[in-house]
Amino acid sequence: MPDITYERFDGQDSAAQLDRFLTAYEEVYADAPYNEGPSNVAEFIDHYAVHARRVGMRLVLAAENQEVVGFTYGYYLAPDTRWWRNLQDVTLPDDYTREDGRRTFVVIELAVRKAWRRGGVAAALHAQLIGDLDAGRVTLTVRPEAEAEAARSAYKAWGYRKVGVSHPWVGAPLYDCMVRDLS
Repeated sequence: MPDITYERFDGQDSAAQLDRFLTAYEEVYADAPYNEGPSNVAEFIDHYAVHARRVGMRLVLAAENQEVVGFTYGYYLAPDTRWWRNLQDVTLPDDYTREDGRRTFVVIELAVRKAWRRGGVAAALHAQLIGDLDAGRVTLTVRPEAEAEAARSAYKAWGYRKVGVSHPWVGAPLYDCMVRDLS
């Protein structure tokens, strides 16, 4: 495997990096099960601008010869988050879903371009994203389709467990919501 370098950006420094990884985003999410097109990419750009302002925002880029081959980012869930209310098939206890702005870190995106998959890039990105977190747990969502089985298997191997099925916004597909305890 070629030399892959990793860079982490925190807070507002992450906002300025969008152009560096947008091509990777477009490539990864054009494939099934996502099948995203230009309007989806435009929505992502808008959402990323909001995400970059969230408490604890951090972005990790993986690059080979300055070309971004993978990326991941996330932030802490706010006390007023809707994250847990999006679960459709389970009602978790209030003490589980209560957030204080530092309890739970959410991985919003973790993506690796096809030519660089199965070489440890995703695991390294994930490790650098959550490596020194001051949080009790990490959560993420993953699509349930067969095309996302490799991602689900990786998350399970990294210590995540499914806690429910999430429907994060009107018109969104369903996602498996997973959690990994850090304590």
